[in-house]
Amino acid sequence: MAVFAIGDVQGCRASLQRLLERIRFDDARDTLWFVGDLVNRGPDSLAVLRFVHGLGDRAVVVLGNHDLHLLAVYHRCARARRADTFEAVLRAPDAEMLLEWLAHRPLLHHDGALGFVMTHAGIPAIWPVDVAAARAGEVEAALRGADRKGFLASMYGNEPAQWADTLAGLDRLRVITNYLTRMRTLRDRFALDLDFKETAEHLRPGSRPWFDDYRDQARKLHTQLVFGHWAALQGVCDVAGIHALDTGCVWGGRLSALRLVDQERFSVACVERL
Repeated sequence: MAVFAIGDVQGCRASLQRLLERIRFDDARDTLWFVGDLVNRGPDSLAVLRFVHGLGDRAVVVLGNHDLHLLAVYHRCARARRADTFEAVLRAPDAEMLLEWLAHRPLLHHDGALGFVMTHAGIPAIWPVDVAAARAGEVEAALRGADRKGFLASMYGNEPAQWADTLAGLDRLRVITNYLTRMRTLRDRFALDLDFKETAEHLRPGSRPWFDDYRDQARKLHTQLVFGHWAALQGVCDVAGIHALDTGCVWGGRLSALRLVDQERFSVACVERL
């Protein structure tokens, strides 16, 4: 039995199939971890959702920002954007079932036995893994609760830009969501710099990659971390034990997987391109 973590699929079903052939995935024995953003920008979000849902317990999925956006559009809490490509999901006869399943995916998955934790964008160093899991649980409760639409309608926005224990209500949920699904770089006091999307070599003055704090601070992770979201990194993160898996498949790059037991990487060239 093997566990593979897979980078942002974003509706690229054909590329995902090629990657599964490359790693010789056995759906009777192996498990796939998906770092979020199953949908959007690529051409076949519906097929991706159906496939991953069909894997049952053989798939572990955390939510990414595009997955949350799809849920917001489906529940009429936000409008579709010009670049969105999930219309087929919204019109599908099984849309309600698929999106209810999606809404019940976590924002953070931690497997203590394997020694790995997974989120879409990463974890700010102000939160140890157990604290990050508790914060994620607050958002998960909102997504699964009676006021799902209230949360989805209010999750957009860049403020508040940094965490404070005193935050409450929708502001609190928004900043947790932004740290776990949109974070790339941080400023002083762990303030989010959410407009930055370039490579780590083109940082703005006063900003740093979120994962630098695990190198610079005395407190270290006691578990390895896999994340996606930051396609411009092309899978490169020079902090030991932190694995970047978004290699820009939908942007003409590659789709990548990490075998957790030995951290061997696999990748395939993208079939679908924008």
